[in-house]
This record gives sequence, structure tokens and C-alpha cells, in this order.
Amino acid sequence: MTRSRHAALPTFPTDASATLVLPGPAGEIELIAEPAEGTPRRATAVVCHPLPTEGGTMHNKVVTMAARALRESGIATVRFNTRGTGASEGRFDEGRGEREDLRAVVDWVRQQRPAHSLWLAGFSFGAYVSLSMAAELEPGMLISIAPPAGRNWDFEAITPPDCPWLVIQGDADEVVDPDAVYAWLDGLEGLRNPPEVVRMPDTSHFFHRRLMDLRGAIKNGIRPYLPAEIAPPNG
Repeated sequence: MTRSRHAALPTFPTDASATLVLPGPAGEIELIAEPAEGTPRRATAVVCHPLPTEGGTMHNKVVTMAARALRESGIATVRFNTRGTGASEGRFDEGRGEREDLRAVVDWVRQQRPAHSLWLAGFSFGAYVSLSMAAELEPGMLISIAPPAGRNWDFEAITPPDCPWLVIQGDADEVVDPDAVYAWLDGLEGLRNPPEVVRMPDTSHFFHRRLMDLRGAIKNGIRPYLPAEIAPPNG
């Protein structure tokens, strides 16, 4: 990987993954931008990590597997550390400032790739952050992995996304109560795009020994919504 620290906004890499630093509302934001594998499609996904106070970072295995599944489907990805995590500056802000960090990353992605649809994905706390910003950011696709309904976050205040929405939940989750997730989803009414829910039996919160199944669930779930492939320059 290369590392870039410039005053000007960094450029999205085209040939290989790059660790970059982006100006954010609480200081520098550390991120990893990775081009799609194979034939790329006109979408870039931002993937949000789990709770940093419990060790969550952009290097979390569920986050990296989700990003891998997206890239294998032709979608470029961006993973980033929220404030106070890794090399990102600032302090944890209970989800409020983390939403601002996500907005800054999305603004950069849209500036760098204006012809691309913006997709959002998140795991656990990252699912809450991306969900709570979906109405404002208007993604083309939303992926929520183990959204922490029933924990400390106000899911009743979330406006459901007006886009295709994939929810993946392990039925043996020891951190997020699966029944609370399903009850919250069942209570959502009048959605133009109701969520496609994938329930994974015998699966823990961190998808131990089930990461490849998670990869398959993501690839299968997004397949109907993949945008057009980008033709090669001379194609």
C-alpha cells in the first residue's frame, strides 16, 4: 500500500489500494480506498466499522470481508476510521460526530467519482451510523450487517432508506439481539423498498467460521442492483 499526506484532497486510486488521509470535521480521517476487481461498475461503496470503544476499526474482519465481496462484484470500496480510531484524529462521539465523519468521506467520494452511484454499508455500530445518514446521503444501495437495534442507539429516529436495502443478521448473535432487529424491521411500514433480510442460522455477531457465507450473502443480495459495467477505454 502507498500512503499519501498532502494538503490537497487525495485522489481516488485506480490501480491498487491506497491508505489516504482526508480532512474531516474533527481533524484528519484515515481511510483505505480500493478499486474494484475485474470489470468495474459505476458504483463506489463506503463501508463503516463497528464500535471503536469495543475495538472496532476499518480492519475488522467483517468489514474487510464485506468490502471484498463488493469489490469482487465490481464495486470500488472505501473503508475509514471514525474519529479517535486508528490514525483518525478527534474523540469518540457516541455516533453524532461519526455521522459527520461519514458525510465528509461521502463528499470526497462523490467529488472524486461524480459518475458513480454512492453505496453505503456498515457492520454493527457502523450499520447504525450508515442507516442514520441514509435519508440525507441518498445512497443507491444500503447494506446493514447486524444493525444494533435494541442497544444504546435510537433506531426509532431513523428514517428508513429509499433505496434497495440488504440486511444480514446472525441468529446466534451474542451482541445484538436478533429478535430486536427483526421486531424493528417488522415495525417499519409503508416502505417503497422494504429490506431484503438474510437470516443466517448458527451465526455469531462476528461471523466466526461464517465469513465466507457472509461474502456469498452480500454478493447474492446485491446482484439484482448492480449498475452497468464500465466499458474499457477502447471498448
